[in-house]
Amino acid sequence: MDKNINQLGALALALTDRIKKSLKETYDRSGESAAAIIVIGYVQGLSVEVLRQVLSLSHPGTVRLIDRLAEDDLVERRKAKDGRAVALHLTDKGLELRQLLMKNRLDVIEASVQNFTIKERETFFKLISKALKNLPESEMAKHQICRLCDTRYCEDCPIPGNAV
Repeated sequence: MDKNINQLGALALALTDRIKKSLKETYDRSGESAAAIIVIGYVQGLSVEVLRQVLSLSHPGTVRLIDRLAEDDLVERRKAKDGRAVALHLTDKGLELRQLLMKNRLDVIEASVQNFTIKERETFFKLISKALKNLPESEMAKHQICRLCDTRYCEDCPIPGNAV
């Protein structure tokens, strides 16, 4: 059992490293920049506070991140409905980059299972879904886990809760 758990940890780390590398190659900014683009695209008009929580950043860190994204013409700030907050929206350039980031992430993951048979894939992904149900400890944890997901493929998300 310990060998298998250890190998699962190695797989998770290898995929994480490769996904981070792919995101960095696609959009050469540090930290959670790519994740911010993806998360803002889930809900156009997302608040800085919700983005901060999903990315587990400080408020000043989130504002600096948004400043960089705005400088790159990927995000624009608009007045929120209540007038007190800022609503974040992706520009057309931001939407295009978001699609590319999500595609490249999926390509990295796909490469790790490319030699699986159809039956092996079905079994593997059923077990992943079962394991994912055990992970979130709060509603915000679901958003944090799913912050890079391409929700077009998540009609039947195994993680309980609501998307951002």
